[in-house]
Amino acid sequence: MKVLAIESSGLVAGAAIVTPEKVIGEYSTNFKKTHSQTLLPMVDALLKMTGTPIEDIDAAAVSGGPGSFTGLRIGSATAKGFALALGIPIVSVPTVDSIAYNLCGSPYLVCPLMDARRNQTYTGLYTFKGQDMTCLSPQKAVPVEDIIAEINAMGRETVFLGDGVPVFRDVIEEKVKVPHFYAPVHLGVQRPASLGALALRYLDQGRIVSGGDHMPVYLRPSQAERVRAQAKGQKA
Repeated sequence: MKVLAIESSGLVAGAAIVTPEKVIGEYSTNFKKTHSQTLLPMVDALLKMTGTPIEDIDAAAVSGGPGSFTGLRIGSATAKGFALALGIPIVSVPTVDSIAYNLCGSPYLVCPLMDARRNQTYTGLYTFKGQDMTCLSPQKAVPVEDIIAEINAMGRETVFLGDGVPVFRDVIEEKVKVPHFYAPVHLGVQRPASLGALALRYLDQGRIVSGGDHMPVYLRPSQAERVRAQAKGQKA
């Protein structure tokens, strides 16, 4: 079973080919460049460098959201294109789940933080028993103070990771009342190999969709939708 994992939910753009036995290859970048310019060339280079015929790919995994609206659409369109062309399923992996899986096996409470802007974070809370991940608080868009309140109530040592860490670090240091620390730089943001590894577990659970049915999960309305709602006098 070979999974092509596609990550474009934030600044990180990347792809990986993952099997149950190993990561065959991983290619990622983390700088401000349009994913539409980088993602398909990455996939092409990865397939060529690893000598993997595209026909050998059994499923496409994609970071299903939340995240950058544009990035999610680019990743979704790329995964849908491969799925429809090859007749393979899509594994849509929640973005916050995928980030948490970077720390698979951690004995600590794991709290991914993505910068959702508008003074909010995309976040959740996770714990591990071996390779099995349990979601204690599902991914959501909330003020960072809300997730900190949950952490304080649980009273467990916590590790933070994600691109929201530098944004919210001052608030964390001020308001988190339990022992806590931060993931190292190589595990701190989205990784396509982690996405692919978690997708393999979801595949075993039958958590797949067709290329035609896959849709990203945004968790909140887009800027255009908010403007339209405000123009109509509705709550955005």
